[in-house]
Amino acid sequence: MGNTAQFNLQDIVAVLQRTPAVFNALLRELPDTWTQRNEGGDTWSAFDVIGHLIHGERTDWMPRARIILENGETRAFEPFDRLGHIPESRGKSLDQLLDEFTTRRRENLTALRALNLQPQHLARRGRHPALGLVTLSELLATWAAHDLTHLHQLSRVMAHQYRAAVGPWSAYLGVMQCAGHSLP
Repeated sequence: MGNTAQFNLQDIVAVLQRTPAVFNALLRELPDTWTQRNEGGDTWSAFDVIGHLIHGERTDWMPRARIILENGETRAFEPFDRLGHIPESRGKSLDQLLDEFTTRRRENLTALRALNLQPQHLARRGRHPALGLVTLSELLATWAAHDLTHLHQLSRVMAHQYRAAVGPWSAYLGVMQCAGHSLP
């Protein structure tokens, strides 16, 4: 067994179906000091991350999968608006966003299963506006890795709130040493 896994749709779905529960367990009913603060500047808070995940559920993963299956390389994906979540999240509570993320993810996984994807489908290629040709399997693998990226980001953003409070232990906490990834 190597250091990295080969593409396995069931393994990807296993991560994707658990992500809403993980974020819910981590964030629901926490004080705003944990969920509304960021790492400074234009970085994202936990609230922003959940809004971003919802925006991706609505405009990225399944819409792009359908474009690949229906149009292949002939139609490029719409560029993803990394900040599209900001107006969509305005006026909502974090609990509302967590509920919406759970619902949208459930709907998307139901739609994904309904596609009954076979190896020939997973090998189909689409056209990403910046990356060029990509396969459906790469898109789906990225969906799961994207969830994990934002779980990592949430851990880092939340730990950042106690950067000074941990005092000298900061030197032993890897999460305190990790540079921010909120900006492109």
